[in-house]
Amino acid sequence: MTKQRSNLKEIKAINRINDYAFKRIFGSEEGKEVLINFLNAVLKLPQEQEIKSIELLDREIEPTYLLDRGARLDVLAKTEKGTLINIEVQVGNQYNIDKRTLYYWSGLYHGQLTRGQPFKELRKTVTINIIAFNWFTDESRYHRRFRIREDETGEVLNDDLEIHFLELEKAKKLKEKPQNTLEAWLMYLNNLEGEELEEIAMENPAIKKAVTIEQAFMKSNIERRIYELREKAVRDEISALAGAKEEGKAEGKAEGKAEGKVEGRAEGKAEGRQETLREKTIAALKAGLEVNLVSQIMGLDIVEVQKLKEDLNKS
Repeated sequence: MTKQRSNLKEIKAINRINDYAFKRIFGSEEGKEVLINFLNAVLKLPQEQEIKSIELLDREIEPTYLLDRGARLDVLAKTEKGTLINIEVQVGNQYNIDKRTLYYWSGLYHGQLTRGQPFKELRKTVTINIIAFNWFTDESRYHRRFRIREDETGEVLNDDLEIHFLELEKAKKLKEKPQNTLEAWLMYLNNLEGEELEEIAMENPAIKKAVTIEQAFMKSNIERRIYELREKAVRDEISALAGAKEEGKAEGKAEGKAEGKVEGRAEGKAEGRQETLREKTIAALKAGLEVNLVSQIMGLDIVEVQKLKEDLNKS
């Protein structure tokens, strides 16, 4: 026991919301115990309805797209009752998490049926978003659950749609001993290490199992290399978008200051904003983002973005 506790104390955290690492810990056959414990903590089902077993529906990534941020490395699973559960991890705020969530949820929901199957075969579909940025204005709540309800009475239309948001930035305020299993998991996902990690791992066997998996994961040269490539892809994307944003702001201000009159400043700012949007779009394309993702981020027509990409390829 003493040796195990000592080993846990020495663990240095990896980035557990690196999408490849997350899938390795929560989306592998070895990690089923980890995933089930995490899902029960998030869903907060009555004890008699808790998930007991789960089937992983794999979404592997092609090696060609390892450096493409558009690559999907989420976790998709089906419970013994047929409920589909999709976990999405998003590190950077692309300002579309609400629409993106509904888009992916709807695809999973209607994708259950093949031609000729009745609608009664549709099963509950749950999306859990783990986001590393603040999306909602309330600073105190780190967990939200959405369902379809009637405005006046709160009556639920049906139980088929359920969407969760876990905001890790707000969960960082949990510096004391976790009050429940979900808080322990959020502390773990916020890259807890040392004695604090040791304490929650010794109290929760599933978290201890997660730590064991990540240790084995980082000892593999191949898996560690993929993890590092994914870290680089995310850093490059965030850097490119942030740089384009700052550059655009500077250009917009320069345009505005060039005009002496109020009307001129307004026109300059409008032109600056248009040029800014174009420059941001070009920067995102140069960073390797896919056309459809750039279109969503910038709010531009996909044909317009495709034309910009073709122009870049010619230059």
